[in-house]
Amino acid sequence: MPQIDRERTKLSNRMKRIRGQMESVERKIETDKHDCADVLMQLAAVRGGINSLMAEILEDHIRLHLLHNADASLTPDLGEDLIDLVRAYLK
Repeated sequence: MPQIDRERTKLSNRMKRIRGQMESVERKIETDKHDCADVLMQLAAVRGGINSLMAEILEDHIRLHLLHNADASLTPDLGEDLIDLVRAYLK
């Protein structure tokens, strides 16, 4: 269980960081003196954070639910290939 708690804390911290970045974007847009380049850079950071979060959750799903399901026909090698493919897609 400690491993699950650490993973949950890690994901929660990542979501808080994304939320803070979005709040920063909102504050910048609400001011009349925002720099478009700064907003775009912050949005790129948010997109990267969300992609990383998606990849992490999807990887956990593949490992925990697809690879360890007795009825699944997914081999460990195919599971790792799927994880690599998803990581490449989300970059």
